[in-house]
Amino acid sequence: MVISSIRNIAFLLFLCAILIIPPVSTITLSPGNSFAAAPTIANGDLVFIHGIATGHPGAGLQVWLIGYNYVKITTVYTNADNTYEYELKSADTKTLASGQYFVLVQHPMMNAEFDIYYDSSTGSVINRQLGTGTSIIQLTGGGSLQNPDGANALMQAINSQNIDDTFATTSFIVGNPTAFINPVGDHVAGDKFTITGSTNLAAGNNLMIEIVSSSFKPSQKVQGAEFSGSAGIVTVEPGTDGLNRWSFDVDASSFKPDEYIVKVSGTTNEVTGSTTFNIVEKLPATPATAVTVKTTTILPAVTRPAAISSPEPPATESPAPIAGVIGILCVLILARQAGKQK
Repeated sequence: MVISSIRNIAFLLFLCAILIIPPVSTITLSPGNSFAAAPTIANGDLVFIHGIATGHPGAGLQVWLIGYNYVKITTVYTNADNTYEYELKSADTKTLASGQYFVLVQHPMMNAEFDIYYDSSTGSVINRQLGTGTSIIQLTGGGSLQNPDGANALMQAINSQNIDDTFATTSFIVGNPTAFINPVGDHVAGDKFTITGSTNLAAGNNLMIEIVSSSFKPSQKVQGAEFSGSAGIVTVEPGTDGLNRWSFDVDASSFKPDEYIVKVSGTTNEVTGSTTFNIVEKLPATPATAVTVKTTTILPAVTRPAAISSPEPPATESPAPIAGVIGILCVLILARQAGKQK
């Protein structure tokens, strides 16, 4: 319990906020940081690992760098202000195979010696506290563990209850250098626009951007003397999601209508990318979009008249009396004619 308490207090004092710093951008990792979300670098990039370690250990700090079939162990010393720094030079990272690399910074703590150490003669990791020293991990050579198994076994060994050493970890990924160009699209001669892209090169690296007309062939003497294009060097800026970004401003006032080739290449790294775009006299007119307007006609309210009763037709007299009068007149006329004949 006493050893465990000392370890906990010591670990808090061991403020190993490890930083992995490409030439410009800085990535801060906390002590005991997991190996997830590791930053990506390209071959040839510089890597700086630094932080703070209290106690000014006379034996310094032991930095373990473990990758696939790769182990490098280095001792670094703290400065007067308790800071330390370890640098992986461009020549170091240039030869690293693609993959994830695990970094473990070990502090010797109270007894001022590393209880877990590497024996280069056998390729084994030795636990000094077991007898006169016992091999516990085969880190290199025949039968050695591969990463991340070797890194995990090393952490478990240092974290053992009978070991007062403590540590902090981080990791990074080495990827083949890549450079991408975002779609440029068509532009009109005279436009000013920006070409953008991304790369896994560290921030601070330089890229050469070249834009040239696809019809430009210097070997053809019959071609006009005018050169249509542009070129320049840009600096990689910090980005997100494991990729950094770059941009290049273009003034197409001297560009002739043609297809153009954009090429991006590293000034110190072997990385290239390319794409094409067109410069046209004018962009095609955008067809007018017919807009259908739906209107609603509101008719005035119609007041329905009140119900009107139909008037009853006037009463008519029966036709029988008229027929009787006509019959009497006919009888009188016949009687008069009969009297005249007598």
